[in-house]
Amino acid sequence: MFRRERSIPLRGSAAALCNNLSVLQLPVRNLTHFGVVHGPSAQLLSAAPEGVPLAQRQLQAKEGAGVSPPLITQVHWCVLPFRVLLVLTSHRGIQMYESDGSVMVYWHALDAGDASLVQAVFARGIAASGHFICVGMWSGRVLVFDIPAKGSNIVLSEELAGHQTPVTDIATEPAQGQLDCKPLENRDCIADVVTADDSGLLCVWRSGPEFKLLTRIPGFGVPCPSVQLWQGTIAAGYGNGQVRLYEASTGTLHVQIDAHARAICALDLAPELLSAAEDTFVHIWKLSRSPEGGYVEVEHCHGECVPDTQVCGARFCDPSGSSFAVTGYDLAEILRFSSM
Repeated sequence: MFRRERSIPLRGSAAALCNNLSVLQLPVRNLTHFGVVHGPSAQLLSAAPEGVPLAQRQLQAKEGAGVSPPLITQVHWCVLPFRVLLVLTSHRGIQMYESDGSVMVYWHALDAGDASLVQAVFARGIAASGHFICVGMWSGRVLVFDIPAKGSNIVLSEELAGHQTPVTDIATEPAQGQLDCKPLENRDCIADVVTADDSGLLCVWRSGPEFKLLTRIPGFGVPCPSVQLWQGTIAAGYGNGQVRLYEASTGTLHVQIDAHARAICALDLAPELLSAAEDTFVHIWKLSRSPEGGYVEVEHCHGECVPDTQVCGARFCDPSGSSFAVTGYDLAEILRFSSM
């Protein structure tokens, strides 16, 4: 069971974007960072455990070429083995900052040359895998950036071509976490990156100096706004409110859950699965593998209604999953919940 805690006030409200909340816990300093997008700006807040905001920073989308102000599409902290970077995506490009947002270390402008006159240009979907940061594109491509241990010598190392429609989300999982679950003969097929798009297609990759496409999981006519990876299993949240669990390496469907009445806007793992949707509900699910057959089992643990709110972001606030935060469209606060 979870109870409502003190909310964290925002200077503005959250935009109606899926996955519109990023959380970074700093245990050493006993702080939690929150990032929320509103129009051309991203709000960064640091809060103590009791929810008192201690610092706020606002970042603007870099202008680039164009006449209208660029809109930010996502803000996300990427935890790499040797550093943490804050990544902003927008209709103009990709901005990478030091974790507190104080210094921009890299800027990548979007090339609209291959876009049609009626096609929106943007980047969306951010995740770290090893020393790489992957960012999705409106074109369906995924840009892979090689990140140095320090400094700004960031290199675009690869472009992944697996999607024909705009990328919605990217999820990663350390390959080491899957080794114990895989027979020796299958360890070359470990899937540690999954990308999703507006058609519902999932592409499953193995990261490395050259990323390898392992399999495609077809969509079924609805977008897939959010994905996660858990022990080699893909959790995918769809526009019809379903959560589907697939075996990442083969694409086999394990479980289909009619989790929500409206489109899912966010999934998170820590270690339970959190799903949030436009139906005002946040659900928490326990995932486990059967020791006999190895199939995935799902148990519903908690449901939380956020009345009169179009939820647009939700994240666990700590690795144990003992607390989570929620943002809503036109809501000028971050709602917090903790286990009783």
